Amino acid sequence: MFPIHRPRRLRQTSQLRRMVRETVVTTSDLIYPLFAVPGEGIAQEVKSMPGVYQLSVDKIVAEAKEVYDLGIPSIILFGIPDNKDVEATGAWHDCGIVQKAATAVKEAVPELVIIADTCLCEYTSHGHCGYLEVGDLSGRVLNDPTLELLKKTAVSQAKAGADIIAPSGMMDGFVQAIRAGLDEAGFQDTPILSYAAKYSSAYYGPFRDAAESPPQFGDRSTYQMDPANSREALKEIELDIAEGADMLMIKPALAYMDIIWRVKEATNLPVAAYNVSGEYSMVKAAALNGWIDEQKVVMETLTGFKRSGADLILTYHAKDAARWLQD
Repeated sequence: MFPIHRPRRLRQTSQLRRMVRETVVTTSDLIYPLFAVPGEGIAQEVKSMPGVYQLSVDKIVAEAKEVYDLGIPSIILFGIPDNKDVEATGAWHDCGIVQKAATAVKEAVPELVIIADTCLCEYTSHGHCGYLEVGDLSGRVLNDPTLELLKKTAVSQAKAGADIIAPSGMMDGFVQAIRAGLDEAGFQDTPILSYAAKYSSAYYGPFRDAAESPPQFGDRSTYQMDPANSREALKEIELDIAEGADMLMIKPALAYMDIIWRVKEATNLPVAAYNVSGEYSMVKAAALNGWIDEQKVVMETLTGFKRSGADLILTYHAKDAARWLQD
């Protein structure tokens, strides 16, 4: 009679395994990142991210239509401006590239949810996420003056048509400042998806090629989190919740599934995981060399994020995953 308990009974066929599957990834879980650049008819592939492109607004609109047709409910917009300066003018100007892209997408695909990345590093001449002291070469951002820039940026993005504001600079008090700015401007119903626990990670390398945003000196370790810390992540999410965050993001995702789990256990708010550029590029490189089965690895990874507690997944694999889910 031994063994009485035989878990393999429920693994015998694909249909049986499907019936008892605990975690299921759907297209509704996915958010697709897009990089907007000035110009027209531009689709420039990012060398370190095969299949990812810098796109002019007309191409962004076409891409948004394809994303929506695939059943993906949302995109997140990043921008690369014509000019960069210490005031991050391109981030908050009404004619900024993200503002133009948001307006165009909202007109063309009104039901697609537009998330605006609310950060400054792509727009500053030094590549850091806010104001620096004159002559400072350490990258130590001045926190409180930067909050005013973030407020201006968030309001400008909401006016342009962004449905969700996603501040990513890890400034202390940025959720409260942005919430106040949105409310004062009449955008009380615009939710905030806070990059609540954004780590100072080596996995961001390819993104900095895509967004043309590497710091010109120093690094971002005075404002992004130490990868060794987990309790600190819970402190960060507590602060953001108290300040009015509607959703929380963990970035990166692959090496931080324990953080996703702990955050999900600590809150009832929706939790997003950002499957970042380095994670994407490693999979693409291995797949292009024939070392892995790309579809199986991607879907297993996305399932892992969902199983660890993520309600939403920002991923450059989103379009491929949506197609595979239709098969």
